[in-house]
Amino acid sequence: MAKILGTISDIVWGWPLIILLCGTHLFLTFRLKWIQGYLGKAIRLSFTRDGGGRGDVGHFGALMTALAATIGTGNIVGVATAIAMGGPGAVLWMWLTGVFGIATKYAEAVLSIKYRIKTHKGHFAGGPMYVMALGLKSKPMAICFAVFTVIASFGIGNMVQANSISSLVQATFHIDPWISGSVMTLITALVILGGIQSIAKVCGKLVPFMAISYCGGCLIILSMHWQSLPQTLVHIFSTAFNGQAAIGGFVGAGIRDAIRYGVARGLFSNESGLGSAPIVAAAAKTKNPVEQALVSMTGTFWDTVVVCAMTGLVLVNSGEWVNGLNGAALTKAAFEDIPVIGPLILSTGLLTFVFSTILGWSYYGERAIEYLFGHAAVPPYRWVWVAAVMVGSVVTLPAVWAFADIANAFMALPNLVSLILLNGVIVNETRKYLWKSRSTDNG
Repeated sequence: MAKILGTISDIVWGWPLIILLCGTHLFLTFRLKWIQGYLGKAIRLSFTRDGGGRGDVGHFGALMTALAATIGTGNIVGVATAIAMGGPGAVLWMWLTGVFGIATKYAEAVLSIKYRIKTHKGHFAGGPMYVMALGLKSKPMAICFAVFTVIASFGIGNMVQANSISSLVQATFHIDPWISGSVMTLITALVILGGIQSIAKVCGKLVPFMAISYCGGCLIILSMHWQSLPQTLVHIFSTAFNGQAAIGGFVGAGIRDAIRYGVARGLFSNESGLGSAPIVAAAAKTKNPVEQALVSMTGTFWDTVVVCAMTGLVLVNSGEWVNGLNGAALTKAAFEDIPVIGPLILSTGLLTFVFSTILGWSYYGERAIEYLFGHAAVPPYRWVWVAAVMVGSVVTLPAVWAFADIANAFMALPNLVSLILLNGVIVNETRKYLWKSRSTDNG
């Protein structure tokens, strides 16, 4: 099964999808006149009060929920997998995917908030499926995206996360996956059954703690090996365009592998172009689409430009990848440079990353299942989601990762197409609420 899924993953993540994804990032960056330049304003806006906007959760709560879903095993195990399969050069392609993906994350949020609706239950619902149905007038396309979202949620948001933590806990503390999986399943049930308010409340406290503590560990390791950092950076940049020859236990990788795994893991980590984060952005209290879209785009910056980049530097600088290590084993070997507490920092980081991602993605899948079958399908979905955490804890890593890659690809395709077709709407909204205000301020 792992071989079959791996073959399918290689096909769907071929050059056509990579070109479409990267092309969309570049196209929207150009159309939005380097929206990344507003990153400082966006970060400040993330911590301001909501100002009376309509929605279910605040700016910060929506951002933390989105970050909870994006900052996950992709930042730890995903980066390690990219390096193991594509060489050190994959780190640069992952980073560039994040930089230009900021524009795509902004565009997704603008459309999702513009076309959001208020359900008969009184909560706000939005996301690419509503954009496709109301903006593109394409119900079949909307249904396809919602189906892919439900499928992807069990891959990228559930089983991959549970699998990573159970594997690491077993390797570090020799605890059976059935035990760690049972604990994770119980805690997940306690939170997600309370809905978006409960999820946002937990994520608002958990995400800042987990990000700061993990990045602190990375900084300690990098400071311990600061003398070799310049050489590490040169190696990353050179192999990104030339590939990496076989060395030690590393089998070698060409430039195609560096791009393929860097872009794929970049999308897996920051989800720009995937269409997931704007689902929770649509629930935010905001006065206009651009306001929350600016907040939403900071998620890609924190996730990939900061956290993934630090992980990549730590792993390449460690040199452990040449021994043929992959996934959690590679990251664990790198963090063992910090005596005693290194594995503990990694285990704590991965545990919190995994738990928060499971929470965030449960909301994405929930909104998609509600779009397809109505509110009555939400409670059963939540229970199936909880059960899937247990299943993911005991399945093998290759099959889970390949499944997640395939689901991500089929989720991204319709979303990227809708962004390109509705780019005029995105530009008009930006002109109305951002560029116009800037001109007024200058005047």
